Amino acid sequence: MAPLSTTSFPAEAVPQAPEDPLFGLMRAYKADESPNKVDLGIGAYRDNNGKPWVLPVVKKADDVIRSDPDLNHEYLPIAGLASFTSKAAELSLGASSAALAEKRVASVQTISGTGAVHLGALFLAKFYKVDGANRTVYVSNPTWANHNQIFTNVGLPIATYPYFDKQTKGLDIQGMLKALADAPERSIVLLHACAHNPTGVDPSPEQWRDIAEVMKAKKHFPFFDTAYQGFASGDLDRDAGAIRYFVEQGFELVIAQSFSKNLGLYGERAGAFHYVAAPASDATATTTRVASQLAILQRSEISNPPIYGAKVASTVLNDPALFAEWQENLRTMSGRIIAMREALRSKLEEYGTPGTWNHITDQIGMFSFTGLSEAQVAKLRSDFHVYMTKNGRISMAGLNTSNIEYFAKAVDSVVRGTQ
Repeated sequence: MAPLSTTSFPAEAVPQAPEDPLFGLMRAYKADESPNKVDLGIGAYRDNNGKPWVLPVVKKADDVIRSDPDLNHEYLPIAGLASFTSKAAELSLGASSAALAEKRVASVQTISGTGAVHLGALFLAKFYKVDGANRTVYVSNPTWANHNQIFTNVGLPIATYPYFDKQTKGLDIQGMLKALADAPERSIVLLHACAHNPTGVDPSPEQWRDIAEVMKAKKHFPFFDTAYQGFASGDLDRDAGAIRYFVEQGFELVIAQSFSKNLGLYGERAGAFHYVAAPASDATATTTRVASQLAILQRSEISNPPIYGAKVASTVLNDPALFAEWQENLRTMSGRIIAMREALRSKLEEYGTPGTWNHITDQIGMFSFTGLSEAQVAKLRSDFHVYMTKNGRISMAGLNTSNIEYFAKAVDSVVRGTQ
């Protein structure tokens, strides 16, 4: 007879956790045997054949790395590969950034963007205690699902500000501005630098200025998450415009930066976290102190970041010819996504699908918030083998010239049948 359980972790203390919805969706898609199945869930670029695309420039960088006679697998410093983090900061802030010139930036290599958000959350949880600071983190409604648990896991409470307007399927700028104005002074505000996930809705340059004005008046602390620089519009500088404007306006802020999407280094986990001090006589000293504490946190979390992805990114960022080729690769990816947006909207309008579909092309980046209901999403899956998140978000990279007509007809059928 088996003994009674003697575990220190009974179900009352450690209940079974639900499966991550996105990875559950991926598992269900892989198990589906339909030849017509369409995967619009996972946020990873696919070429027009529906295959992962290793960027040509990454292949060249890999050749450079492997042919280096001094190649080794030694530990990186705690803060990471300096030739990577310095160029990553320059990519985000601009080569002529006053913050860089004045040594007001501390950078740490991280486990991609997720690790950067976590390190930033950990730093704020431990040190954001200045008089009057509100330790609540304001995130957009909706936001990337992982944001919520990353911050709450380190004891920082979450609040939301309006973002997506369900009527226009665009930005609720007035609701956002009011919420930021009503939030307690010195609140932490998480902002998506470009290609907002999950909506694909970004503020215009003028709206970013309005956001900055309200945040400066309320002394809010900006936390930028930038996962799609260059991937959104195909223009690295344009996609960094919001971050650079806030830095120019004198904000003290932090940036979580990922190279998963724009270099296709999904599994290599290449990212960086940047702290930017506001202009002040003691800014350099502040930056040095912050860097020292980030290193302590990093040491206790991962000791040293992984080397390969950082070397690939560093090779591309530091070689003018490879950098130029990377920009071409970015235009290839963003251009295909934009073409799929135009094709999807065109087909839905051609079919006379009920509703308006201009938001498909108004939105930008990897994702589109279609406006489809949870019931419609479920019917697309059950009747047409189309896999997408239940909130109606689709990964535009999952569409190609072979499946876009099938998907558009499926949407048309479901929308007509559920009116």
